[in-house]
Amino acid sequence: MRKRKFMALLLILPILFLSCAKEEAQEEAVDITDVSWPIFRGDPALSGVAKNGLPEKLGLLWSFQTDSWIIGSPVMGLGRVYSGSSDGKVYALNLSDGEKVWEFDTKDDIEASPLLLNEAVYVGNLSGEFYCLDANTGQVRWEYKCDNSIYGSANWVINPQNQRTWVMVGSYDNRLYCFDAETGELNWSYETDNYINGAPSTDGEHVLFGGCDELLHILSVLDGRKIGEVWAGSYIPGSAALAGDKAYLGHYDSKLVCIDRKEKKINWEYFDKENPDAFFSSPAVGKDRVLIGSRNDSLHCVDRKTGEKIWIFQTRDDIDSSPVIAGEKVVVGSLDGRLYIVDLNSGKELWSYEIGAPLFSCPAVDSGFVVIGSDDGRIYAFGEKT
Repeated sequence: MRKRKFMALLLILPILFLSCAKEEAQEEAVDITDVSWPIFRGDPALSGVAKNGLPEKLGLLWSFQTDSWIIGSPVMGLGRVYSGSSDGKVYALNLSDGEKVWEFDTKDDIEASPLLLNEAVYVGNLSGEFYCLDANTGQVRWEYKCDNSIYGSANWVINPQNQRTWVMVGSYDNRLYCFDAETGELNWSYETDNYINGAPSTDGEHVLFGGCDELLHILSVLDGRKIGEVWAGSYIPGSAALAGDKAYLGHYDSKLVCIDRKEKKINWEYFDKENPDAFFSSPAVGKDRVLIGSRNDSLHCVDRKTGEKIWIFQTRDDIDSSPVIAGEKVVVGSLDGRLYIVDLNSGKELWSYEIGAPLFSCPAVDSGFVVIGSDDGRIYAFGEKT
């Protein structure tokens, strides 16, 4: 009798163990509706820093084919991935499996990253149409026609006077526009002397952006009034990242620049003397270092305070993709067709995945997920396979 009871216990124990392990895994599993990278570079300051780290190993979870190449960067939220494509369409996909929820045809190429805000998607195309779409259905809520192409992503801010949400976007008609997010009413516009390439960044009180006029513009969020400007030294293809009272940007004349936005002057400049080339990438700004991709096939890491080089990671082609800091790791794509994860402290490669087509897009990163678009027209999602 005792032997039978003992054998029965041996049979039950593995079942109990597996049941407990399953329950523990379910408790630790990520709620996919909480995964959030809703804006180009992750936040309104365009810092390029994820809220959390990445697992030890990533695997390809799924990919989705669009009808043309993808230049802009995807965003994540509401359990979905949102991305534009050069086929002119905005796509909403399930983050869990890549299945299409909806698509909307804007009738012209989309190279800007969408903005996901309050269950709406804001995105512009190369005809200059700026759309507000319902994030759940893809239906148009409102639209505005700019006088030239929109290459940069939109950003958002809360009006401190009336708590209305506003969205801002730049255009190749040389203007930065500020709209009421809900109604599409134009609050103000600011005209520059040349194209606006990247996304505007904001600290909630000011909005900063650069472009082909070689200036970093500093405006008041409330009325678009100019607070100041700083000559960067060459035209600015990407976006400025904000951290404290500093703004960080790369420009065409091979320099990464730190600008004191209160003093309105350049604090330091980084220049790779051995192999200089243009910076089309937007920087990621961590606690003590700044990272940016270059057209000299390299990812550069410099000291945030001094601008001194810490390390350089070499790929096989240009890096126009903008890096993302995730814990002690850095995620970046290259035109060599690979997605890389690099150690933040040493600059050593930890992982790579060969997609085989150039990666202009920058990654969206949160809660163990990495999503990026490719020149082969596909959207790729990576994560920890279970």
